[in-house]
Amino acid sequence: MPHSATVRRRQAEVLVVGLAEPEIQPWVRAAGHNVRAVRRVNEALHELDKTSADLVIVDREPGGLDVPGVCRALKKDPRLEDAWLLAITLSAHKRTADAALDAGADDYLHRPFSRAELLARARAGLRAAQQRADDALMRALMANVPGAIYRSAWHANYTLELISDEIERISGYPAANFIASAQRTLMSTIHPDDRDRVHEAVANAVDGEPFVLEYRIVRADGEVRWVLDRGHLLSAAGGRLWCDGAIFDITERRAAEEALRTREIEQARTEEMRASRARIIEAADSARRRIERDLHDGAQQRLVALGLQVRLARSRVEKQPAEAGPLLDEIGQELSEASAELRELARGIHPAVLTERGLAPAIAALADRAPVEVEVVAVPEDRFPAAAEATAYFTVAEALTNVAKYADATHATVRLARENGELQIEVRDDGKGGAQATPGSGLSGLADRVGALDGVLEVESPPGEGTVLRAVLPL
Repeated sequence: MPHSATVRRRQAEVLVVGLAEPEIQPWVRAAGHNVRAVRRVNEALHELDKTSADLVIVDREPGGLDVPGVCRALKKDPRLEDAWLLAITLSAHKRTADAALDAGADDYLHRPFSRAELLARARAGLRAAQQRADDALMRALMANVPGAIYRSAWHANYTLELISDEIERISGYPAANFIASAQRTLMSTIHPDDRDRVHEAVANAVDGEPFVLEYRIVRADGEVRWVLDRGHLLSAAGGRLWCDGAIFDITERRAAEEALRTREIEQARTEEMRASRARIIEAADSARRRIERDLHDGAQQRLVALGLQVRLARSRVEKQPAEAGPLLDEIGQELSEASAELRELARGIHPAVLTERGLAPAIAALADRAPVEVEVVAVPEDRFPAAAEATAYFTVAEALTNVAKYADATHATVRLARENGELQIEVRDDGKGGAQATPGSGLSGLADRVGALDGVLEVESPPGEGTVLRAVLPL
């Protein structure tokens, strides 16, 4: 909405007091104003109880006060403080006009006068009364609004023509420091990191359209505060450009909003952590059941069979010693295979090499066993907390497993580094890409495992361009 359309003016109220010509009323009413006429001062004061007056046309009372006397009596009433008093006098009595001005009249009109003369003086008086009222309103706003009201000359390096005393509370600089100063302007108080943004936003505002900005200022004592700036640009003749507005300190509000956002983030993080831990527990239960099945169906059955074969071998040693040798060889082979199967199961739980020697040898072992060529670019020799080492190991293991199963890759690289108090893990391949951490997938479970340590897992896998898996674990 254009700025000019935001102001609505009521019809002007005109009060005629004394023995004024009767035609004044229809002339003023035809000009679009509300008009009332009374004969005496006390009647005029009674009318003011009903409604205000913007313009008072004053003449002498019948058989009572003269024009200066009427003016003097009316000016005593504070309700007419902003009203414009137009005294009607005789052209032959200039001293009467001067006396009326001395008694409080703002202007005078000599008799005889024409309709055009009266309306011209009335229009001028109403404009002056409105300006007087606007000035009073501005003074009241500047004294009472909890913000700094200002007018800045953008055509003259942002120098301030007007600013209220509230600016001292906000900025720490007295209002007098700003007025007509080339060095101390509102722009000079804006935080350097926000200055270009503010200048661009205000400069791009449509002439007359309001703008609303939030930015930081640097107080006189060096403290950084947040302010809300509401204003508009107005063009004037001669290429002048004014910026009128008000600035409010909103530091406490911003702090409260930031605290609320932090709480919401922490709450969301806590809820995600609970869900992640629930998924980890479910995954651990599933893994335990799988290990139980593998032990029962694999190693346990093999050991039961070996027990039977040992008893059979003992019987043959006693009865058919010549046949016992091949059977014992077969038992030895079965024991080797059972041992290898148990080692493979144990590796899926927690590899011994990781516990005993650390990440570098364990990652090297993963690379050696991978069915694709894996280049270990870097792995720290340092030892890390057990949980971090285990998570890093299984991150690489899961990534290489996915490379082998799904990527159709010919080469992969593994890089681990300790930077800024974090363990950074990257596994990159040259496969077909398209990997996604869908619910229930290995990558989804891995994300939960990394998240349980307050870490972050990211997967970049554009189709046809390979996959990059990155994890960051805080140490």
